[in-house]
Amino acid sequence: MKSKAKSLLNERRVLSETSFLDLVIWQVPQPIVGSDHPFKYRLALVVDGECVLRYDNEVGKGNHKHLGQKEVPYPFTGLRQLVDDFLTDVGHWRQTHEHHYD
Repeated sequence: MKSKAKSLLNERRVLSETSFLDLVIWQVPQPIVGSDHPFKYRLALVVDGECVLRYDNEVGKGNHKHLGQKEVPYPFTGLRQLVDDFLTDVGHWRQTHEHHYD
């Protein structure tokens, strides 16, 4: 019998009337192609219906983050660090784009 993926986090955090965080982390039976850990994740900041910041590890691409249209590798070291790094980037994004929160 194959073991199934286990949801570790599935949360939407509303930041304002026009923005929210979408935090999804699964523990998977085997690492997905491109990653060397047993987690599948998608952490996103959505503003005005547009994903402006996202950390994920889609199949074949491994660990990376999207900063607007730019995609860069992300050095995954653990779940706690992943969430901390994402929330830090969210804070930086919000500081440089404050006009979205008027």
